[in-house]
Amino acid sequence: MTDLIEALVPKTVGVIGGGRMGAGIAQVFAVAGAVVCLAERDPAAAQASRDRVAMGLLRAAEKGKLTESPDAVLERLVLVDAVAGLPSDADLVIEAVPEDTALKIRVLTAAELAVGEQAVLASNTSSLSVAGIADGLRRPGRFLGMHFFNPVPASSLVEVVIGPQTGDDARDAARSWVAGLGKTEVVVRDSPGFATSRLGVLLGLEAIRMLEEGVADAASIDRAMELGYRHPMGPLRSTDLVGLDVRLAIAEHLRAELGDRFAPPQLLRDKVARGELGRKTGQGFFSWETA
Repeated sequence: MTDLIEALVPKTVGVIGGGRMGAGIAQVFAVAGAVVCLAERDPAAAQASRDRVAMGLLRAAEKGKLTESPDAVLERLVLVDAVAGLPSDADLVIEAVPEDTALKIRVLTAAELAVGEQAVLASNTSSLSVAGIADGLRRPGRFLGMHFFNPVPASSLVEVVIGPQTGDDARDAARSWVAGLGKTEVVVRDSPGFATSRLGVLLGLEAIRMLEEGVADAASIDRAMELGYRHPMGPLRSTDLVGLDVRLAIAEHLRAELGDRFAPPQLLRDKVARGELGRKTGQGFFSWETA
């Protein structure tokens, strides 16, 4: 965006789901100064989410990217084991649960009951219809997509997805909050795959087809894009980082919406069936050290 927007940080943020993405979202808002309430399904899951945030903060501190101690930032993190426990004064609630429309509607509907009418609700979906999720909400004008990228603390982009019912005030607030995180937003209209997933998945699928056909090995395909087109990361390593199962699910969704150019290669299906899901399992198109 070329226009200037005021950079603000919401005072109180709710995050639903504390996996890799949710923990990263919670971390960046807490680092920026917000009080963050992280909601998980039970106490054990909530504690695991806190541990992810704590580890992320420790890594940031080791790299000299924190102006406070990790413990000082963690003091702004509150754990609850149900969406109903989100604070009523939350300015923003972001869900980061798996890519399932019914699940997202369920947790966001519960969030609507827990927080006040002032809250903006957002989905971290990378491909699902914002309009389809909004149809299940009582206040669709206060809802939009805020698509963060993995790893959230290191990524500089947030895709702000505007549905047909999203109000201008919700859009402007989201843009301001992204700026407050020190990140850059791109505003896109709600459409299958938005801008980033649509292009990124298509490139990744073609790279997998090239590997399947023996055009080159994985490292060479990635190196060609990194050096020839100045991509910071090749499409196969990027797929490993996102998760092969996640990329497969998005490809299936885009194929249903946009046609066979998004048909997943058999190699991708086979790897997912074998549990080779990328970095999170230690093996994808590359081998990864597991912690």
